[in-house]
Amino acid sequence: MTTHNNQPFHLVNYSPWPLTGSIGALTMTSGLTMMFLNKNMYLMNLGMMINLLTMYQWWRDISREATYQGLHNSMVIKGMKISMILFIMSEIMFFVSFFWAFLHSSLAPTIEIGMKWPPSGIYTFDPTQIPLLNTMILLSSGMTVTWAHHSLIFNDYKQTKMGLYFTVMLGGLFTILQGYEYIEAKFTISDSVYGSCFFLATGFHGIHVIIGTLFLTVCLLRHNMNHFSKNHHYGFEAASWYWHFVDIVWLMLYIMIYWWGS
Repeated sequence: MTTHNNQPFHLVNYSPWPLTGSIGALTMTSGLTMMFLNKNMYLMNLGMMINLLTMYQWWRDISREATYQGLHNSMVIKGMKISMILFIMSEIMFFVSFFWAFLHSSLAPTIEIGMKWPPSGIYTFDPTQIPLLNTMILLSSGMTVTWAHHSLIFNDYKQTKMGLYFTVMLGGLFTILQGYEYIEAKFTISDSVYGSCFFLATGFHGIHVIIGTLFLTVCLLRHNMNHFSKNHHYGFEAASWYWHFVDIVWLMLYIMIYWWGS
């Protein structure tokens, strides 16, 4: 048990949450396979519950380390910032693979899809309707999270709370509209390479929006409990970096898939 911190390294207490998180991920992906095969969602719901409980308790422990135990000193925070930058870079390369697949298929469409893009029988979305609205929503959320960050730096508690609140609301609204768009779609993930690229790219982006919204919700709750100060708020800073990354990826998705690709 760590009771004091006289060294610059990130040494924390033993934690069961990596193990429970692994069990939750295995359970959820196995349940996803069962859902695809026989529409049985019980195992997937169990995995999601395990993951949610793990997230709650892991975030709780990290908040205790940072706020009450004093384990996140300047050297530790520097290391975590580098780790977050490397993580976002890996996520960028993840989405680059989808953009590459989309461009490869669209610039040289094969005979199997009618030698044209979009493929024969695909009715694409109008980029000036819900996609444009979602673009404005995410751009606005990028402004509100920056507003909250600058307010925190200047010790403005109310403005920080308002900025975070609006960002979380805009993230939730984006997710609702994305779900509605999926319901209204006239093609599916199995409709040629276009459907596969579209739903994989926008679906994974949607998952990132949900994760970012949860991330910022935790920051809002911590802010309400006075966990952040102008000099010590790395948790919020990491969340804002992640949210800006989500914004930029959506701009690329909108330009490439919704506007140019249609």
